[in-house]
Amino acid sequence: MNAPATNSAQTQSRKADHIRICLEEDVQFHQTTNGLERYRFTHCCLPELDRNDIDISTTFLGKHLGAPLLISSMTGGTEQAGTINQRLAEVAQHYKIAMGVGSQRVAVEKPQVANTFAIRKYAPDVLLFANVGAVQLNYKYGLDECLQIIDMVEADALILHINPLQEFIQPRGDTNFKGLLDKINKLCFKLPVPVIAKEVGNGISAPMAEKLLAAGVTAIDVAGAGGTSWAKVEGERAENTLQQRLGNTFADWGLPTAECITSIRAIAPNIPLIASGGLRQGLDVAKAIALGADIAGLAMPFLQAAVVSEAALSDLAEVLIAEITTVLFCTGNATLQQLKHSGSLQRIE
Repeated sequence: MNAPATNSAQTQSRKADHIRICLEEDVQFHQTTNGLERYRFTHCCLPELDRNDIDISTTFLGKHLGAPLLISSMTGGTEQAGTINQRLAEVAQHYKIAMGVGSQRVAVEKPQVANTFAIRKYAPDVLLFANVGAVQLNYKYGLDECLQIIDMVEADALILHINPLQEFIQPRGDTNFKGLLDKINKLCFKLPVPVIAKEVGNGISAPMAEKLLAAGVTAIDVAGAGGTSWAKVEGERAENTLQQRLGNTFADWGLPTAECITSIRAIAPNIPLIASGGLRQGLDVAKAIALGADIAGLAMPFLQAAVVSEAALSDLAEVLIAEITTVLFCTGNATLQQLKHSGSLQRIE
């Protein structure tokens, strides 16, 4: 499918805007939190553990991970984005953590930027996720485009991101979300890799997760409220006062990440579940795991480090891993599975 050149130019410009705005403007949630502050671990003063006994490795979608971490989908499609993705992929490979790329629509429209998503050569062994907006299934995207997107990354799974609020506020956003569940259903049973349904920071409710799972989705990334507000991001890109007003009005819209994790896990005890949305440190990751998530995704901390240097990314990964390990040690749990079933995390309100 060949889209008009003007479309690809607009998409590429939007990618550059998103990076700049996320790094330079205040686009974080202010009133709505991720909800994790409502929980506290019970400290164990005598853990009966040697630190060397602690193992934070896990398996997700059949692939081994050195830590329960996902570098959440962020970018691609520009020269700067290509550099960021290479650095992220290299740190993912070194620490054996999962990684997703940003929306690959730009590379379908403009194949010459596909190399900014082609990160398998930097991360030959890790769990990699391709990514496109679910709404594109209503805009001439089908099996062929999705296969192209998967092949571009040599991905282990495809993320279909779902972002009605962002598209509604975005200049020239794609707002026809009608009939998508049926199209997702047909796609899931034709693709050679699992499909992950992911919000972009407004959360997935338990009833919606149920519908997505029934449609054939393998995993859910809750991507709840409490981190970067894409309503705010698009408000910063507004071309008129109406779009700017909508960005401000809906800046704190969404379901807190913690609420999404607990409600989805209650109705789907065994599905692969990713927690993301406002996670900023390893303590957040450990809380998300204890609430029922299998792995946890972070975007903004990795983006901020990636634009600095490879060393800054490595430092961040080391800190996150040390923070998760500290939680296990100080709650008396040697593994993530033990942490999940220990009852160490208590609601404090």
